Amino acid sequence: MMKIEASIIIPAYNEMHSIGAIIAEIKRLHPDFEILIINDGSTDDTARVANDAGAVVYSHPYNIGNGAAVKTGIRNAKGDILVFMDADGQHQPGDISRMLEYFPDYDMVVGERKKGGQASIDRAIGNRVYNWLASYVTKFPVKDLTSGFRAIKAEIARSYIYLLPNTYSYPTTITLGVLRDGQSVRYMAISALKRRSGKSRIRLFSDGVRFLMIIIKICTLYSPLRVFLPVSCLMFSLGLMRYFYSYMTEGRFTNMSALLFISSVIIFMMGLVSEQICQMRFERRVSDRRVKKYNNKNCLSDN
Repeated sequence: MMKIEASIIIPAYNEMHSIGAIIAEIKRLHPDFEILIINDGSTDDTARVANDAGAVVYSHPYNIGNGAAVKTGIRNAKGDILVFMDADGQHQPGDISRMLEYFPDYDMVVGERKKGGQASIDRAIGNRVYNWLASYVTKFPVKDLTSGFRAIKAEIARSYIYLLPNTYSYPTTITLGVLRDGQSVRYMAISALKRRSGKSRIRLFSDGVRFLMIIIKICTLYSPLRVFLPVSCLMFSLGLMRYFYSYMTEGRFTNMSALLFISSVIIFMMGLVSEQICQMRFERRVSDRRVKKYNNKNCLSDN
C-alpha cells in the first residue's frame, strides 16, 4: 500500500477548551501528519493552545468565516490528501485512518453522520431535504451534504477554492462541485460526538437559506437545465390549467394563458443556452488541466 502524506486542516474560532486534546490525539495516532489550525480571529487563547500542542497555526486578524479558514488551510497545506475536521470535538481522530484507506481509489471521502449524530431534529430534517436536492442536482445519492468531516485529494480541493464561500456552506459547495465534475465520492459511516464545549454557531434559518441558494447556484453553474426545465414545465402546466379553466368558463383563450405559455418557452430556451455555455466552460477547464499536467511533466523531465 502506498504511503499517504496527509494534512489535517482544522478551522477554529474560540475553541481553546477542546483544540488541545484534538491535536494531541491526532499526533498520537498520526505523528507524521501535518496539522494546520486556522485560527479565525478567536478572542480567546485558541491560537496559543494549538501552538503549544504542536500544530502549525495560521491566524486571521478577525473572524472571516469557517469557509475562509478552510481556504487558508487549502492554500498552505503541503499534503497530498487534505483532511477537514471541526475543532469542537465532534469528529473522532480515530476515523482519519479509516478514511485514508479509500485513497487513491476515491477522490473524496465524506464522514456520514448517523441519525443520532445530528444536533437537533429540525436540523436533521433540513439536512435530509438538502440531501434530496443535492442528489437530484448531481444524480448521485448524497448521504450527508453538510458534513464537515471529509478527506479529499489536494489538487482537486485547490481547483475549487474560487467556488468556496467564506461561510459554513463550504461542505455543500465542494460536494456538489466534485460530483458534478465527475469525480468519485465515497461516504463512510461515522459517529459524531457531542460538542466538548460551547454551542454551534450555525443558524437554522439564515444558514439554511444560504445552503439552499448554494445548491441552486451550483446547479445552474454545472447543469442549468436541472433548474430551468422544471420551472419551464411548471409554467407550461399552469398555462394549460388556466386555458382549460378559461375555455370552460368563458369559452376563450386569455392573455394570462398566452403569457404563461410564452414564459415557459423563454425559460426553456434560456436553459438550453445556459447548458451550452456550461458545456463550453467545462471543456475549456478540462483543456486547461491537461495543458497544466503536460507542462508539469515537461518540467520534471527537463530536471
